Amino acid sequence: QVHLVESGGGMVQPGGSLRLSCAASGSPFSVNAMGWYRQAPGKEREWVATIVRGGSINYADSVKGRFTISRDNAMTTVYLQMYNLKPEDTADYYCKAAGTDSTGRPLEVWGQGTLVTVSS
Repeated sequence: QVHLVESGGGMVQPGGSLRLSCAASGSPFSVNAMGWYRQAPGKEREWVATIVRGGSINYADSVKGRFTISRDNAMTTVYLQMYNLKPEDTADYYCKAAGTDSTGRPLEVWGQGTLVTVSS
């Protein structure tokens, strides 16, 4: 099995910064893309950012210019650097990895989430 573990969440004041990390471990897994999603209380989960193995990066309009997604060379860890945080960024942040397992079957794995609270 493949596991994703997020870390770095916490409480921060508006305008502050946080850096989230997501590390993959477990069975051999060829990762093609990793991304971040978030779910605010009472709302549906929404996409935040994605980075693919080839280097392409995309952001949701709501975070563009404030958040930066990056990864290590092995594509086993992905980061989300968040600047100028706003109260509306408060949510559980989830990491997702998509790729193929050792047999070539498509695989999609989610982390357990890490809570980000932006409040004064």
